[in-house]
Order: sequence, then C-alpha cells, then structure tokens
Amino acid sequence: MTGPMSRKLEARIVDYIARRLPDGRDFQLQDVQRIAVGWSHETWLFDLVWQEGGMARRRGLCLRRDPGNTLLRHLSSLEQQFRVLQCLADTALPTPRPYWFEHDPAILDMPFLVMEKVPGVCPSPWGREGRAFYQAAAGRGALPASFTATLASLHTLDWRVAGLDFLGVPAPGTDFARREIAKWRALIDLSGHPPEPILTDLISWLEANAPPVERLTLVHGAYRTGNLLIHDDRISAVLDWELQVLGDPMYDVAYVLSDLNREGTPLLSNLVDRDDFYRDYEAATGFTIDDAVCRYYNALYAMRSVAFWMSASGLYAAGQSDDIRLARTAWSVPVVLERAARELGY
Repeated sequence: MTGPMSRKLEARIVDYIARRLPDGRDFQLQDVQRIAVGWSHETWLFDLVWQEGGMARRRGLCLRRDPGNTLLRHLSSLEQQFRVLQCLADTALPTPRPYWFEHDPAILDMPFLVMEKVPGVCPSPWGREGRAFYQAAAGRGALPASFTATLASLHTLDWRVAGLDFLGVPAPGTDFARREIAKWRALIDLSGHPPEPILTDLISWLEANAPPVERLTLVHGAYRTGNLLIHDDRISAVLDWELQVLGDPMYDVAYVLSDLNREGTPLLSNLVDRDDFYRDYEAATGFTIDDAVCRYYNALYAMRSVAFWMSASGLYAAGQSDDIRLARTAWSVPVVLERAARELGY
C-alpha cells in the first residue's frame, strides 16, 4: 500500500498546483510519501516548494484521491469531506485546512482533494508500537486531557453557524437512529452477502429500541486514536471525515467507550481513564453521559461493523479491489456477530 509516486503523477500534480498558484514558479514536490492509512482513499503527503515574489516558499500538503472502489462505496465522498473541512476551518476544532477539490478525472485520473499537512503523528492503536505510544502518553496526562477536550469542542461547536446543515438534519425523536440503521442496511444489501440470522435479529432489536435524541450536534462517527493527529502531546488535527453526521453526541461517546477500540487495556481508546473521561467530558460540554443510550449505540456499531466488513470482503470477492486487507475482513463478520449475540442475550 506504500510506494514511490510515479514521475508522471508528480508532474501532473505540479502542473495542477502551478495553475492554482499563478504567481509562483519553479514548483517542486519534496519528501513525497504515500501513507497506508484508512480503507478508502489513496493518500500522499509532500512538501511543495516554489519561488514567489523573489522569495522561497514551502508548504506541507496532503493529497487524497478516490479510486472509486472504497470500503464505504457510495457513502464515501471526497467532495463532502472537503465541504466539511471548509465549514470547520474557522471553528475551534483542530482540522486540516482544505485548499482544493476536483471532481474531473481528467486532471489526476480520479477525484481528489488537497489539504494542509498538519504537523504530528498518527500511531495505529492496533499495533505493538502504537499501543506503547499511547500507554506512555497516558502516563504523562496531557494527551488524554486533549483527547477529551477535543471531542467536547466537536460536540459543542455551533453546526448551524458553521453551515453543516447540508449533512442532513434528523427530525425530532428517533429519526437519527433510524437513519443510521437504514444507511448501514443499504451497505449490507450492496455487499451481496448471504443473510445472517443474528444480524437480522440485531437489526430488528435496533429498530424496536431506537432512542429519542435530546440534542443534535456534529458527530464524527469514528472518534478514536488512529484518527487523530498528535503533536507535542496534543491533538493537532481530527482526521478521517467520512462518517460524520448531525445527530446524538452519545453516538461518539459510545464509540469512545466501546471495548472494540481498546485491546488488553482498561484505558478508553488505549489512552483515557474511564472516570477521567466521564468527569472531563461532562464538565466541558454540560452533557450527562447516558449509559443506556450508549449501550444502544454500541449495538448499532456492531451492525455498522458488520456492514463495513461485508462491504470490504464483497469488494474483494467481486474483483473490484486487490487490497488483501479487504479479503481478510471476512473473518471479522462472525466475530462481531457472535459478540452481538451475547449482548442480545443468546
């Protein structure tokens, strides 16, 4: 999943940026790196260097291309990610500043966006080195506090003022949960996977027990270590804007609380003490964490996870992707369903 950028692609990127920055000249890409993160988009990091106004300029950039065979299929849109980042650019939430989005495949063969390369690292929480990184950071205390404060900032920003209503505003009551159920059911149907009785039971339970939403906020949808850029023991940017919705903030809180996002540690997201998280989040937002609602959303995450893995393995089985990681996700479907069955009282 990593490798050098072809000279042809590099030349086309330089040509595109030169048209975007007409006052510059002598453009070059330096320190080019393709990073193997996420399941959806091809991601390149590089430094753009050029001359402008008699001065040398340098800017770190991130380019993401959409190959069209992503895990989330039609639910993954670089254009929507770009719009979200535009809306968030002038809020208190740390996010990469977006520069350009292009839908025309004639430019770089596929839709792409260009955004700021924010300083920081993003260790995977699933590997040994990543877990060691977060364990050490947990002991220092600053990063866990920043993790919680950043989520609180996300949930308390004024999404109406930011212009995020284009994401879709759920109706009062249970509409938010029902929208999510319908979204992930559609992805399951697209996967071509045969019916799973436990999944059918889980969906029926989710539909019968959908909770009403007390307040609507921006919801990230996958707020955890691994989707957060870290610099000097602080969250320098919230990444992975693919699952965001307007909805119940407890949806994000449930994801933080989930056992699925920590391995062999009581620390939430491999980083945060549970009691500290409750205390600091509630103090920063004024919201009370509803454990019963979080348990519901944890079950909804089980459905979503199954949808992810059915979609992923289906893409590989249909020959639409040669990413071996997608093939391996077929193993995860029965694992998640077994866990859901236990939660349903089997």
